[in-house]
Amino acid sequence: MNVQFKKGVLELCVLVLLDKQDRYGYELVQRISDRIAISEGSVYPLLRRLTKDGYFTTYLKESTEGPSRKYYKLTDEGRRYLDELLQEWETFTNGVNQLIEEGVNRE
Repeated sequence: MNVQFKKGVLELCVLVLLDKQDRYGYELVQRISDRIAISEGSVYPLLRRLTKDGYFTTYLKESTEGPSRKYYKLTDEGRRYLDELLQEWETFTNGVNQLIEEGVNRE
């Protein structure tokens, strides 16, 4: 898949996953990787930036499988941002789908 496509939707994917439940970084990487081929290194800078922007808070939680894990929790501001991105995504994908449909049906 095109790298620019992935970069554009990675932020949305992370926000959507955190809207349902708090998650730690590697868990986010795994969930997204199940659907989209991404590198682990692309998620952590995004998590740092979105945390700095106030869209997430973080906390440590003990793990039975090793050291404590840093969990990310969506803030109210993060939910508002997610809602904006979802509206933009719907408008964008509808427009692209219409253009594709016009191109496919040009015969």
